[in-house]
Amino acid sequence: MNPSERELLEKLDNMVLTASADELRKIQEIDIQTQLDGESFYDAFVNSTLVNQSIKQESRESNS
Repeated sequence: MNPSERELLEKLDNMVLTASADELRKIQEIDIQTQLDGESFYDAFVNSTLVNQSIKQESRESNS
């Protein structure tokens, strides 16, 4: 695992740990779907809009 993947995994961990009830439901939906499709939860989560929104928000906050 390269450093950028480790950093992203850490961000995902923090996002799950600090998620609201609504965000946790979305994460659960992704988890269930990946189990049904046989996909990697990590890959699906990274490609989800929930993660992309969070990363974009963090980017905006760091640029301010």
